[in-house]
Formats: sequence, C-alpha cells, structure tokens
Amino acid sequence: MNSLKYTFFLFFKLPSAFFCGVRLNSIDSSKSVVSIKHSWFNKNPYKSIFWASQGMAAELTTGSLLIKIINQSGQNVSMLVVENKSSFYKKATGKIIFQCNEGKKIQDLINSLNQDNNKGIIELKSTGFDSDNIKVSEFSFTWSLKIRL
Repeated sequence: MNSLKYTFFLFFKLPSAFFCGVRLNSIDSSKSVVSIKHSWFNKNPYKSIFWASQGMAAELTTGSLLIKIINQSGQNVSMLVVENKSSFYKKATGKIIFQCNEGKKIQDLINSLNQDNNKGIIELKSTGFDSDNIKVSEFSFTWSLKIRL
C-alpha cells in the first residue's frame, strides 16, 4: 500500500473524509482497515464522533477493498452504493478502527461477472472498534457493480 497515494486520493477525491480525520491504515486482497480519531472536525454535541463521520470511515473500508480487487481483476467495472444500514452500540470516542474482511466475497462476485452476466449486487459489512476492542458501530453497504462494455 502506498500511503502517500491514498492520502492524496482522500484529499482530492474525498476532502470531507480527509478533514474529518479518516485514514486508510492497511489494505490487502482480503481486508481493509481504516481509522478515525475523535476531533473538533468530526464531533457531535454529545462528545463523540458524529455518525456520518463514522459512516465515511466505514464506507472507505468497503469501497477501497472493492476498488483494489476490481483493479487487480483488470476489468472495467463501475460501482455505486445503493443502500446503507447502520447500528450503534457505544459512544465513539478516541480512535475508532473500522475493518471490512470480505475480500473473498468481492473476489467471487468479480470472477462471476462477464459479458453475459455484467451486473452484480454485493452487501459488505464494516465494523468499528474502540481502543479497548469494544464494538462501537457496524455499517452495511450494498454496492451495485456493472461491467462497462
């Protein structure tokens, strides 16, 4: 992973995520890990991280993993979030780590796409944990994929 490349990507393509402190920690073909730290930019009146800022971090875990696997496949695939669900279990304070471990699921879908079957839908989950490894929130993103012909 080239962290400078991802930092520039965030700054120029997702500036709100950049300024809220969303950072890509690691990515490989099986998982993506993103962090966000409680700060003035992402706070809510209840002294925790605003739910939408958590959502940006969670979405980046699923989206970056999709992009990585699509790029590795060599296929020209468009992607779009079509649904989002979330659950919150504890106040998000301090540093929260979001992780999506569904690379295999993505790989299986990408491998099934071809000219006859050029569309797919996939639901990916991202879970956020605090520094005590307690689940803070969980997000589910449904992505629509389509091969560009």
